[in-house]
Amino acid sequence: MTADRRRELGVFLRSRRERITPAEAGLPTTARRRTPGLRREEIAVLAGISATWYTYLEQGRDVRASDQVLTSLAAALGLDRPERDHLFHLAGHAPAPEAEVEPLTAEAAAVPHLLQPNPAYVIGATYDVLSHNEAAADLFPVLRTPAPNLARWTFTDETAREVVLDWEQEARGLLARLRTLAARHPGDERFTRLFEELREASREVRAWWPHQEVQAQSGGRKRLRHQRLGALDYAYTAFHLAEQPSQTLVIYADPRPCA
Repeated sequence: MTADRRRELGVFLRSRRERITPAEAGLPTTARRRTPGLRREEIAVLAGISATWYTYLEQGRDVRASDQVLTSLAAALGLDRPERDHLFHLAGHAPAPEAEVEPLTAEAAAVPHLLQPNPAYVIGATYDVLSHNEAAADLFPVLRTPAPNLARWTFTDETAREVVLDWEQEARGLLARLRTLAARHPGDERFTRLFEELREASREVRAWWPHQEVQAQSGGRKRLRHQRLGALDYAYTAFHLAEQPSQTLVIYADPRPCA
């Protein structure tokens, strides 16, 4: 992508950021704001990406956004279809097909931040993290990376085995839930690509896949290692969003020291 195109992308992002009020994004309104619309860090939080990385995009630096990041930004900025396609073109991508898009409303994206200090995030059907709060990022550092996906992290990142104390049990359940979700989205290429990637990258996925295990999303307790607080046993609950049942709000609470 040329420098001119990167600058044009930055100008477009800024123009759309400045037209959104905090109230429209479901954020508290402060008494004094130096710039119109939302701050860069607020859009970054709504899109679930690093504020520094988003700033680089607006400044026209030589960074490349993935399809997932662009989709998250389009949702956070409230872009309509023509605007979203324009964003993809400016970033040097072909616009994603409509079936690929999983928009998150600004109101839904703001919910995890209202639940602080309880760790909370919203995931899409294939476990892309669409929004999260700071407490969740403290618990799952992968959320501070661009376009995090919890399924990919669980099976391909060694740090997942350090954070998730009962890794095999939780990972096997996650794979079973993904299979269940895939059956509800026949023909959705996102699942096909994710399963192919996971089978290639993980020997556990290759071993468990033939067992045809399925599992519904639910709540319970989960043992996790917090990067500052150590090993804790959390209660967690999952809620499907009314306007997008394939999207799920997950909340962690009542942390107890692991026995």
